[in-house]
Amino acid sequence: MDREQFDVVIVGSGPAGIFAALELSRAAGRPRVLVLEKGHALERRRCPGRERGCAGCTVCDIMTGWGGAGAFSDGKLTLTTEVGGWLGDYVGHEELRELLARADEGWVEFGATREVTEPDEPTVRRLEREASNAGMKLVPMRVRHLGTDRSPAVLQAMRAGLERAGVVVRTDAEVTRIVVRDGVATGVELADCTTIQAAAIVAAPGREGADWLAAEARRLGIGLTNNAVDIGVRVEVAAGVMRRLTDPLYEAKLLYISRQFGDKVRTFCMNPSGEVTTESYGGIVTVNGHSFAEERTANTNFAVLVSQTFTEPFDDPITYGESVARLANLLGHGIIVQRLGDLRAGRRSTPARMAASSVKPTLSGATPGDLAFVLPYRHLADVLEFIDALESLAPGVSGPETLLYGVEVKFYSSRVAVDSDLRTAIAGLYAIGDGAGITRGLLQSSASGIVAARGVLAQLGN
Repeated sequence: MDREQFDVVIVGSGPAGIFAALELSRAAGRPRVLVLEKGHALERRRCPGRERGCAGCTVCDIMTGWGGAGAFSDGKLTLTTEVGGWLGDYVGHEELRELLARADEGWVEFGATREVTEPDEPTVRRLEREASNAGMKLVPMRVRHLGTDRSPAVLQAMRAGLERAGVVVRTDAEVTRIVVRDGVATGVELADCTTIQAAAIVAAPGREGADWLAAEARRLGIGLTNNAVDIGVRVEVAAGVMRRLTDPLYEAKLLYISRQFGDKVRTFCMNPSGEVTTESYGGIVTVNGHSFAEERTANTNFAVLVSQTFTEPFDDPITYGESVARLANLLGHGIIVQRLGDLRAGRRSTPARMAASSVKPTLSGATPGDLAFVLPYRHLADVLEFIDALESLAPGVSGPETLLYGVEVKFYSSRVAVDSDLRTAIAGLYAIGDGAGITRGLLQSSASGIVAARGVLAQLGN
């Protein structure tokens, strides 16, 4: 069949697309919904890079497929409006709080743990004071941790629930073009030249599809704004070093303004007793981390990231971040790891020095090397300054055997111009989630799907 007709087509099956479909599937009258995903079904997602390094697959199984890039992530739901994206700029922070609660209920409904790490108030006040004395701001968060081992089962249950409700899901179905006639979105065109017609299109392509969505926005005359790019390292220490923070908080979200340059520096994705991992962006390999619900390692890892925004004459932060990552890949054949003591001494780490270290790397494929040849001086100075400041909260974190992996880059997609319903200037076209530059985390991404679905229902008259 060359042409099919649905009420709504959702492009992408990460949390944003899934939660848009869930919201639509529960509406009165049940509009006919089709979810299209260019990657594989969850059970077919296999990354060869886990064992032998990035193979440059045409479709990356880490970044694409049912569940999106978060399918094999640490699976942390941060129950706060203060982190996770910019959705509050569109719906207001009070509405965002309610949306996050609804999205959280959805995750629990399909099997996420009911356990929430919620620090007690006296501990939070004490740690906030200590952070302030170190020049940092602590953002206390309630955290629901799914774990890398449990997340796939939850996402699979979501797919089964959607299909029971009549939602059609097609994986290995790449959308190449949004069809627009006279300023109105009328459908999508697939790589196999199939055209699918719909009254509403919800673009939720995730981080992997961000470039595609930005190109489509330019083609259709939809406004774009560049977000910052975050570049830094992943720090790995003995778990006991961070326990003073991770036991009460699970994830310590710390914000810092560097004294030397006035840059924003922050922690990201803290994984108590976790593992350092890799992820791929179109052939570029960057470092990441996760932790399991059941298994434990001897180490804790977290990112230290420096945020930079470019305006003129250069205004492409994603290309800048890619260039830094490519340099690391060139020098390290992938990811570089270095002992902090070696970095401060101005020497590279060697296999012999790594073997003698008490902190054993959990990423076996990393190459001992020298991050000073990779990170720009400004970023490196900011990272070292941050680690020194963190020492007062977590004694031992600035010790010589602390491991630094590089580089970690967070590419925040160009933000697509949308209204409070996340609708673009093209009638019937909505843009949501991380790929639209509106969110940068599982829970806000899920919430953005709910917002767009409500807008679609109003458009369809439900």
